[in-house]
Amino acid sequence: MVGPKKRSATGTKGLAGRPGNPAVPADGDFEEVVALIEAARIRAVAAVNHELVGLYWQIGEYISHKIESAAWGDRVVEQLAAHIARTRPTLRGFTRANLFRMRQFYDTYRGDKKVAPLVRQLPWTHNLLILSRSKRAEEREFYLRMSIQERWGKRDLERQLNTALFERVVLSPPKVSPPLARMAGDAAAAFKDAYFVEFLDLPESHTEADLQRALVANLRQFLLELGSDFTFAGEQYRLQVGGRDFYIDLLFYHRGLCCLVAFELKVEQFEPADLGQLQFYLEALDRDVRKPHEQPSVGVLLCATKDNEVVEYALSRTVSPALVAEYQTRLPDKKLLQSKLHEFYELARSGAAGPEPAALPAKTPTRKPGRKKTQ
Repeated sequence: MVGPKKRSATGTKGLAGRPGNPAVPADGDFEEVVALIEAARIRAVAAVNHELVGLYWQIGEYISHKIESAAWGDRVVEQLAAHIARTRPTLRGFTRANLFRMRQFYDTYRGDKKVAPLVRQLPWTHNLLILSRSKRAEEREFYLRMSIQERWGKRDLERQLNTALFERVVLSPPKVSPPLARMAGDAAAAFKDAYFVEFLDLPESHTEADLQRALVANLRQFLLELGSDFTFAGEQYRLQVGGRDFYIDLLFYHRGLCCLVAFELKVEQFEPADLGQLQFYLEALDRDVRKPHEQPSVGVLLCATKDNEVVEYALSRTVSPALVAEYQTRLPDKKLLQSKLHEFYELARSGAAGPEPAALPAKTPTRKPGRKKTQ
């Protein structure tokens, strides 16, 4: 009697390549299927969101027209909410308060053909946040566009609102060198005059090494503050010039501008001499690291504090694309910024040539010895 044939010692691999016995798929093959599922899921969520926001727009339009024509009074909206709750108990989100929000949503954007299409590209929660916390049409448009461009989640949007990003952009545009201002792609708009790093929980007295370690440890939050086009390239990035080694604190790449961005950290007040070191690093990056298709490297001096007039003088004849920015460890006083923004718009409306908007109160610089940059 003939027993069963022994299985090949090579197991499954011994069956690979034989007709009718395909090899077991690798994990990579499964991941392709998972990627297809995820892509379809994202498209489905986006489609549902588009329809949902469109529905809220239509309901808001209907209620608004009814009230404007005096066919309905405010009390009718309460009756409508009660009717929906009674006849469609499984439906959620159609309370009196929400129905009035839908009306406000429609009334706010109804006459703005440029902005109205944007609202359907964001979730309802994003729209409610922007609607409830933005005072001006320009501010609403700013946060709508930035939310879409940067792909902010709800928490990300809340943080940008808390840090008064709009007020900061209007009142304090970044101070940049002439070469950076002339770079293609509106390079200056990719940077800020101040970066908020309250998430680092740094002590009042800290060193450059403390700041660098904290930024790398909280890289996701820092990248959110920088912008979605920034990608991290390394810390203490080594450059060899002659027979010496030099180290850039943090190196990033900006996909939109197609250039390297070197960050040098200073826990003291900005000094004009700091630019010399940064320009040296940029020259080394451009000669030895930058690829032929990339734009010149950009340098950012991230300081504890700065005098804007000193910065302006120092940057005016700088030959490299560079800027000087502050890092702030506490959230700004939003009411103060809003007050300054109101003054700014009033001056602009009257055509008066008022003074440049005042900067936020300067922090007391923490004077600690920095790390050596050479070895």
